Amino acid sequence: MSNARVKSPSFKMSFLLPQYWPVWLGVCLLYSISWLPYRLQLVIGKGLSFLLKVLGKKRVAVAKRNLELCFPEKTEAQREALLAKNIEYAGIAILESSMGWWWPDWRVRRHSEIEGYEHVQAILDKGKGVFGLAIHNMNLELGCRIVGLKNPSVAFYRKHNNALMEYIQYHGRARSNKYMIHKRNAKGLIKALNQKEVCFYLPDQDYGRQFSEFVPFFAVQEVASTKGTMLFAKNSNSETVFIVSVRTKVGYKIKFVPGLNHFPSGDDKQDIARINQKIEELVNIAPEQYLWMHKRFKTRPNEDDPSLYD
Repeated sequence: MSNARVKSPSFKMSFLLPQYWPVWLGVCLLYSISWLPYRLQLVIGKGLSFLLKVLGKKRVAVAKRNLELCFPEKTEAQREALLAKNIEYAGIAILESSMGWWWPDWRVRRHSEIEGYEHVQAILDKGKGVFGLAIHNMNLELGCRIVGLKNPSVAFYRKHNNALMEYIQYHGRARSNKYMIHKRNAKGLIKALNQKEVCFYLPDQDYGRQFSEFVPFFAVQEVASTKGTMLFAKNSNSETVFIVSVRTKVGYKIKFVPGLNHFPSGDDKQDIARINQKIEELVNIAPEQYLWMHKRFKTRPNEDDPSLYD
């Protein structure tokens, strides 16, 4: 792709047609809730978690299986308690996206704090880009908005399949950040890093066999882990930091954590394993807030290996 940036979608009169009315209804409801007191929104979010148990049974089953695979040392009762909290946070996450898209800047600042930004500034002071490896906690949407108020950033972007939701999602995510790059545009992200931007990348998702090394993640010994991290780290003038967004008792804390020493080391597979180890450490800060509902272990080392989710 020659253009690094995703073009800002324009409003279309077709968005007023009946086929989009259900979307408008949901958006208006979420927008209205976003103006309520923060504590009341948390209560409503917890209520949404009950609907998730009913309407999202498959996702709940995935989360339960992931917890079994990752924490075999925990008792069944401990994992069930963790699952219950995770479902609760998933309900709240729906409203956290609304907060990230529509809260005014002053309200975002009131409920957030940033820790460890000196690690980002130290990299920028060297004249390098910041390759931010973000951990996929469920409040990441709001976390990106918070970071953008400190330093407008660049991120990979996956377009929404619904045209109206794409319009709303894009403009919500662009509230405090610079621009977004199509998820397949690797050259675009490398260019942004070379231009000394702060960039977000998610290394803890399953991107398929072709783009992965199989290394340990928690108690699962062969997990498809993206090679993309190494591609960007080796081909750009940048240094890495890890980023984790955690909901606290009073709001949200964004933690910037120093990257790995001697990275890249020249041994890609070992480096990817080290990244997974660091992700484990950061997930364990608040394991109930992590995106366990994603099929992290979907891709098996061999195509004929049985699914871990059957």
